[in-house]
Amino acid sequence: MHSIEAEKETAIRFGLSAAPLTLDPRFARDATSSHINRLLYRALIHFDDQARPAPDLATWEKLTTTHYRLTLGKEGRIFHTGALLTTKDVKATYDFILDSDNASPHYGSLKNIQSIDIQDDNVIDFIIKQPDPLFLTKLTVGIVPAISIEKGHPLHKEPVGSGIFKFISWTDPYTLHVLRQTDQQVFHFLTIKDPVVRVLKLLRGELDILQNGISPELVAWLHQRDTLKILTHHGTNFTYLGFNLQDTEPTHQLAIRQAIAYAINRDEILYYIFAGSARPASSLLPPTHWAGHPDLPTYDYQPTKAKTLLKQMGFSRENPLKLSYKTSTDPFRVRLATILQQQLAKVGVQVEVMSYDWGTFFADIKQGRFQMYSLSWVGIRSPDIFNYVFHSAAIPPQGANRGRFSHPEVDQLLDQAVIETDLDKQAVYYQKVQEIIFAELPYIPLWYEDHRAIMNKNIDGYRLSVNGNYDGLFHVYRQ
Repeated sequence: MHSIEAEKETAIRFGLSAAPLTLDPRFARDATSSHINRLLYRALIHFDDQARPAPDLATWEKLTTTHYRLTLGKEGRIFHTGALLTTKDVKATYDFILDSDNASPHYGSLKNIQSIDIQDDNVIDFIIKQPDPLFLTKLTVGIVPAISIEKGHPLHKEPVGSGIFKFISWTDPYTLHVLRQTDQQVFHFLTIKDPVVRVLKLLRGELDILQNGISPELVAWLHQRDTLKILTHHGTNFTYLGFNLQDTEPTHQLAIRQAIAYAINRDEILYYIFAGSARPASSLLPPTHWAGHPDLPTYDYQPTKAKTLLKQMGFSRENPLKLSYKTSTDPFRVRLATILQQQLAKVGVQVEVMSYDWGTFFADIKQGRFQMYSLSWVGIRSPDIFNYVFHSAAIPPQGANRGRFSHPEVDQLLDQAVIETDLDKQAVYYQKVQEIIFAELPYIPLWYEDHRAIMNKNIDGYRLSVNGNYDGLFHVYRQ
């Protein structure tokens, strides 16, 4: 075990806006957990720069449309305990997820698996129920030791992976220590929720790297500091306004959701608040994605149309529609919520902004305890996200249909897309889904945000990726 005190001078300190919720990849869905778990664990498959499946632990052979044979390579096969990672561990990891009683959030995307058959320590077969050309993109869960599963080891707080980074300790919910095994470099992940405090700690040398979670105004100010360097990368992080569609809520009414969409002045927010560091969005996938929709419009700012729709529903300035809007306590997100609150007030919607710490906020969203909320989907690669978010069978814990959206035609199109083996035809199904989603508005698409990393000038080798992960830590070093 490393001494944290002894490593203080040489450790690289990475500032987080939110602590990871779990270090167990079988349960990780929030962005911070997913990014850190990617450092600690190896998966069978990962994505290349074009969002196509690429070998991580394994290469593959497609024997039939429903039969995939994966062969483990030589790299990444040693768990941090010293044990060899074999197909027994692969099967144990995926068998656990496929047991619906375990309530893994990955169950919904993997339930097409019919059987997992070990051939030997290095070769394993996945048999799926229906052909799915995207199947390999779903084998991205970090592999955990079978023995840890058998013994009920608390992987959520004491991870055992085979990644380049090895867990040292999690001394409190806000301080995580890991070791990069290639050169014994220690990293501290420090959670500081307030972005201003994070920036001040960076300026004082108490942190070395920040990534995202800093308002554009703060970034502009930091550009003037010659002790720092700032990296920017076009991003695909999709920010949206979500609704509770259960019939007990007013947001169940399409006309109300449409009124809210027309009442939001996105251009004003993008110009004055983001200062050009975000782009308007029409769907979860950007139009440049192979399954994106290049012809979807945006909901333009039309306050008169919003007022007309609300009037038809019986609401006015004298009798306003009253809604609650949940968000996190991040000051920038609260500011955005306040701006949306002001814009909606102009058309006769009275919004109560309710901000909570991340854990409470995210738990409420998963449980459907909201009328409106805003979140961002981070690092979307596969169009299967639509199954996970909008299929009626994907209500938590089976998926992320948090608003309880149900649309038979969407379900039918998604089911057809899953079994379509031609990617061009599959893209057509997903584009039709996006048209319906755009019209039905379970989400109001807002914008795609750029990624930014801010670091002290003595930090080098860090690179940003389009999906905002922390892969830059594989190569970063202190000069």
